[in-house]
Amino acid sequence: MKKLFFIFISILLAIPVYADKLLKDGFLDNKMNYAVNQNIDDPKNKIVLIYNHGQATHDAPSKNCVWKNGIRNFSSLVGEEINKKKIMVYLLCTNSLAGDDYKRLWNKKKFKAPYKGITKLDKRVNSNLKLIDSFLEKGVPKNQIIITGHSCGGWLTMMLIAKYPDKVGGGISLMQACYGKLSKNFKVKKIGTEKALEKFRKKDGIGPADLRIKQISEIKKSKNLPVLVFTHPKDHYDGLLSDWVEEIPGVKRVIISQDRKINGKRCNRVGVNDGQEWKEPLEQYHRIDMNDCFQHYNSTILKFIESRIK
Repeated sequence: MKKLFFIFISILLAIPVYADKLLKDGFLDNKMNYAVNQNIDDPKNKIVLIYNHGQATHDAPSKNCVWKNGIRNFSSLVGEEINKKKIMVYLLCTNSLAGDDYKRLWNKKKFKAPYKGITKLDKRVNSNLKLIDSFLEKGVPKNQIIITGHSCGGWLTMMLIAKYPDKVGGGISLMQACYGKLSKNFKVKKIGTEKALEKFRKKDGIGPADLRIKQISEIKKSKNLPVLVFTHPKDHYDGLLSDWVEEIPGVKRVIISQDRKINGKRCNRVGVNDGQEWKEPLEQYHRIDMNDCFQHYNSTILKFIESRIK
């Protein structure tokens, strides 16, 4: 039976749609594959970006990590040099983690405060801390370690740096969000932030609503949060709920655009299937940072990193 299972998995991985999934930790090359050399040679002259993916489920375990196209733009930075220091990108897959109280958190009828144990996001922060320590032990200077992430990964980027401000050089947060499509589902544009968040509380309960408020409050306590934050007003998740990041000293916010274009260029998803490149229009604003047009901001990202490694 086990033999049949492994044969089945091997067949799945041979199919392009599955082969395009990245499911393990490791350094990447600039073609969205795992680098052949997983060592850090000459660590004092390396800049390590730790990339944190989003979450398929909030607080619950999942087998997902990231599709290759999801890491396209950060993979393109591999090998770039800043002050003679080369960039490396490390993909950290932590979706298998689960919050201790995940079975109650989103169940309005069962959840009663307080949350029992450690949340998934906090466990993901702890996983980053262990990885950071391993890089420090190898000789990478702490100011040359940058935390990055998309969606929930962007959210935990801010959580980590707010709680451990002296641990790394800074962070890059992309489309930070971790509590569902709040902007769209609760009609923020039509009824306003306050009423929308109240509807979120009534629908999903005090568990996720209060946890979100608590995490934002902890992030906002930071006296200096050196994080480059990218948001889009039409992002269905926290697109219209992101103004709070500008209240934090040190944050540099970039509002990507007002539509599906960046610098006048329409955003497309690009990939390769059986050796043939494919392209299709952007559908989800939440993923605009994963599209080819977003590389317009590579220069902004490189300048931010340069400002942090001095």
